[in-house]
Amino acid sequence: MNDTYDVVVVGGGPAGLSATLVLGRQRRRVLLVDAGEPRNAPAAEMHMYLGRDGADPAQLLADGRAEVDAYPTATRRAGRVVGVRGALDDFTLDLDDGAVVRARRLLLAGGQVDEPLDVPGLAQRWGGSVFHCPFCHGYETTGMALVVIGNGLAGMLAAYVRDRFSDDVVLATHGPAELPGWVAANLEAGGVRVVESPITAIDGDLGALELRFADGTTLARDGIYHRAPTRPGNVLAGSLGATVLDDGAIAVDECGRTSVPGVSAAGDAARQPGLPDGVTLVSVGAGSGVAAAVWLEQELFRTGLPVAPGRG
Repeated sequence: MNDTYDVVVVGGGPAGLSATLVLGRQRRRVLLVDAGEPRNAPAAEMHMYLGRDGADPAQLLADGRAEVDAYPTATRRAGRVVGVRGALDDFTLDLDDGAVVRARRLLLAGGQVDEPLDVPGLAQRWGGSVFHCPFCHGYETTGMALVVIGNGLAGMLAAYVRDRFSDDVVLATHGPAELPGWVAANLEAGGVRVVESPITAIDGDLGALELRFADGTTLARDGIYHRAPTRPGNVLAGSLGATVLDDGAIAVDECGRTSVPGVSAAGDAARQPGLPDGVTLVSVGAGSGVAAAVWLEQELFRTGLPVAPGRG
């Protein structure tokens, strides 16, 4: 059997699984390499996925793996890709177990990794009582006493949460506030109090949280929002020479293609440069994986035609 896969998909989240499902159904020989570290692992629910609103994201992945496994040309492999080299139609990937695989095309879907501020108690509550996205969690925090941890432009998250979900919102800047004038003005107009003292610890759980500050004061809150900085789930795009945007996302076009021929990207890891930010929702990630795989399939089909399109 040919030891070169048509496509190797790196990353087994909603984007990677969806892409693998598409390619498996088209009878492409596709390998999915999954490190098994989903970004939303701490979350018990996902939202805005039609037909699964409020469902367990871990169950979505389990169902997706079972669906992929039903197609004989699709293979899943646990592991991490630690190196990649080559070019169109001849990529070589090194896995962390020493295995080496080859592929005609690559689809990078390694996602992002959240890196919450180094505040004792913050990371431990991630996804349970500390939320990063008001689209994902806002409805469930309606009417709660909330605190947003952030500074600079991130302070606008407090204004948004105040506008949509609660009349009782505090912004904790974890140090001197560095808010643009228009951000400060919107916070003031919404009655959002700003606390500048550094946070020394967070105790309690959802509905009964306490933030402790360096000046000795405390703040009782029901829930916390914190849009943490992120980093890419892997650095393969950069090692291949693909364009990476300032926020670490892989630049893709409307078909999910990167700047490197034969390499596509989907999910949280990728976005079009014209967008101000990525829409990192489970449903969007799954959809982008489907779309990228469809265009990859069309590319593979065209390159295999006996007569090139537009000739003859």
